[in-house]
Amino acid sequence: MKEKMDYININKQTWNNKTDVHIASEFYDMKGFLEGKSTLNSIELELLGDISNKKILHLQCHFGQDTMTFSRMVAKATGIDLSDKAIVRAREIATKLNLNTSFVCCDIYDTPKFIDEKFDIVFTSYGTIGWLPDLDKWANVVSHFLKPDGKFIMADFHPVVWMYDNDFKEVFYNYFNVEPIIEEETGTYAERDAALYAESIGWNHPISDILNSLINSGLEINCFNEYNYSPYNCFNETEEFEPNKFRIKCFENKIPMVYSIKGTKK
Repeated sequence: MKEKMDYININKQTWNNKTDVHIASEFYDMKGFLEGKSTLNSIELELLGDISNKKILHLQCHFGQDTMTFSRMVAKATGIDLSDKAIVRAREIATKLNLNTSFVCCDIYDTPKFIDEKFDIVFTSYGTIGWLPDLDKWANVVSHFLKPDGKFIMADFHPVVWMYDNDFKEVFYNYFNVEPIIEEETGTYAERDAALYAESIGWNHPISDILNSLINSGLEINCFNEYNYSPYNCFNETEEFEPNKFRIKCFENKIPMVYSIKGTKK
């Protein structure tokens, strides 16, 4: 299908171009990571609990910092991502750190063709499902890889945030998934002045679609939380009102910026 190939190839090229810039950026703090810094936030850590000796599948892992953090927490971690360049770099970093983290390059919908095992936990976080057109297919992948009573853990930016223009001056996009969002931009959230030009195709998914897709795939939703801050300073017009807590200055605490979900495979 031409539309499918277009969004996959366009987004793959964009993330390939971003990978080295992200690895070199202060945002991702590779020096701190190599020295042992965890890349996980309290939002997801509280839902994960003790993951030692658990098998974890990390969907849309970028170049794998969180995946390797799971390995440092004594989990058996596997990361998948569409970007072949990001996966190459992830494997290089894991080898450098002597971690047994596994990485697979594939489109998320094709993951069952590449991995033939079940996991205790399936994890995804921050800026992931907006790149996917079909949440029912996504949720079926999540469910497919979970063992009975396995846990799904997700933290992501709230779809309300994606309604606004880049400077949060007006409601620009529909909250509901009515059509693909095609964008062109320079720079990247991790290095805004980077000499990058990016085309991308994404989708805004309302909370109801996210929850219902998981429920319909056979997951029981154990908790759903919303937060009036982001743990990452990756938007314009932000203020840091507490250490590592960022929000849109003009909105203060009035809009949700992040949500989290914990579900169990029935």
